[in-house]
Amino acid sequence: MSGIMKVFVLLAVMVCISEAQMGHTSGKLCLCQKTRDRITSKNDIQDIQVYSATIFCDKVEIVVSLNSGRRYCLNPKKEAVQKLMAFIMKQGTSSTAGPTKLTSTTNTARV
Repeated sequence: MSGIMKVFVLLAVMVCISEAQMGHTSGKLCLCQKTRDRITSKNDIQDIQVYSATIFCDKVEIVVSLNSGRRYCLNPKKEAVQKLMAFIMKQGTSSTAGPTKLTSTTNTARV
């Protein structure tokens, strides 16, 4: 086998390996393997985190943390989950909400 042919075979093998690795990891490293369609008890919720799609996981993920320490994922395509998220967003932007605490550490001069 000639030297040029060996280079082409080596190059083809490297391309195949890199394509296989990229296809295997891209969009497949999601937190949520299973999802629920609704929340069991709103009173037990400690935190809700929304993760947008990335190159590692190609879908939006909603992770609910309970006071007991358990966590589960919600299906963002279900209407009940969308209504819950709209309610939470509305609560966060309500005009009747109290003043927020300023946590900036920068000094500001008053004129």
